[in-house]
Amino acid sequence: MQWHEPVAGFAYQPSVITITREHQQEKLQACGLNPDVFQECVDPSFFIGEAIHAGINSGISAEGNVNMLQTLTQHRPALLDEPLSVRGRITAVTDVPRGRTIDTEVVFESASGERVITANRRSLKPDPDKAGERGAGERPPPVVEDPTTLKEVATHTLTPELVKAYSREGNSIHYELEAAQKAGFRAPLIGGGMGVHYLLAYLWSQHAPQQLDLDIYFRRPIFWDDSFGVRVSDALDAICIAKAGKVATEARIKALS
Repeated sequence: MQWHEPVAGFAYQPSVITITREHQQEKLQACGLNPDVFQECVDPSFFIGEAIHAGINSGISAEGNVNMLQTLTQHRPALLDEPLSVRGRITAVTDVPRGRTIDTEVVFESASGERVITANRRSLKPDPDKAGERGAGERPPPVVEDPTTLKEVATHTLTPELVKAYSREGNSIHYELEAAQKAGFRAPLIGGGMGVHYLLAYLWSQHAPQQLDLDIYFRRPIFWDDSFGVRVSDALDAICIAKAGKVATEARIKALS
């Protein structure tokens, strides 16, 4: 693989991906979740990882990168075993005290050209020479000020074996202790997409939406041995993962229909 420095305007190589029924069952069961809640549809959380791998397959390394912000839009449900074309690009690269932030846009389309999923992301690529520095750009205001004001609807406990069973090659801070500690974490942390599975599994258990639009913020790392709760607002406009009384991952629900 020839690696490229991320620069604004870099276009990913077009590709085609398929989320199979077997893959969804394997990965959701590894998370301790019931894949049946999604019926014949793909859990949109998978497209977070697929968007990252679209970059990797185009020569943009994800090693050591940390998710900051993810927008995830389901224009219509993606179906299990449905081939989808992938196109993407880097929209911005910004210097920050801890390194660089990288903004990307990735679109998944049907064979007829219908847009199915849009997955835009901002990640931090830490600079090893700036270890200990703080600051990764402007911090968006919280969606959930106090997670205890939201209703707890599920609890989960992770294990290293569970997280390794879910993870795939591409960013070893998610599955190798040495890599995570070298990056400044006490232990491997789950990928952003893995955490979002827990949020969407609850939403789908209540109502399988045709359209979905989320702004997802990754506020604190979730380590491979953490316990956490899923909490949701009564108005169904916010949902989060909370651990030790603090928000780890949160989403603003802009559309759910």
